[in-house]
Amino acid sequence: MQKQQTTRPRRADSERTVRTILEAAERVLAANPAATMEEFARAAGVARTTVHRRFATREALLDELTGWAARQFADAVDAARPDAAPPLVALYQITANVLRVKTDWSFAMNRGAGDDHPEAARIHADVRATCIGLFRRAQEGQVLRADIDLDWTRRVYYALIHETAKEGAAGGDPDALATRVVDTLLRGAGTSSHTGM
Repeated sequence: MQKQQTTRPRRADSERTVRTILEAAERVLAANPAATMEEFARAAGVARTTVHRRFATREALLDELTGWAARQFADAVDAARPDAAPPLVALYQITANVLRVKTDWSFAMNRGAGDDHPEAARIHADVRATCIGLFRRAQEGQVLRADIDLDWTRRVYYALIHETAKEGAAGGDPDALATRVVDTLLRGAGTSSHTGM
């Protein structure tokens, strides 16, 4: 019993250290994509050896950063209850949540989620499927036009979020920006009863 009590705090401390390093690396890389492990350590307020103990190489740290950001992205989508909330409510909430993640993790979110990072690729594929499912529910609820191509609509929506995240990075309010994204999307793909909100 005593052994378990000493192991848990060490594990929690290790997880906090990893998160601190990843958050610092994100900040540094967003400003300088060529930043070094030493710069990550300095920004995290830890010794360089601490960073190297957690991540053997810079590429290992970047891989973990990509996975971490992808998990934050998936959590942001899930938090909006896309399968249960009314489609329009879920769409606004997902948009605001994702804008926050894309603003906080801009470097990592802009790294490719290709085959070189299977976990991130799987997460992004799951989110795409969730998005299509939400758009299908929105179509059935007459929020989106019946004749709209759902995959095209998803790609336009992603592009709107990507461009809007740049404003979020400059200090824009995610909720106001989400309203702008969804209103813009609905003007192009929504039914007449849901445009001009």
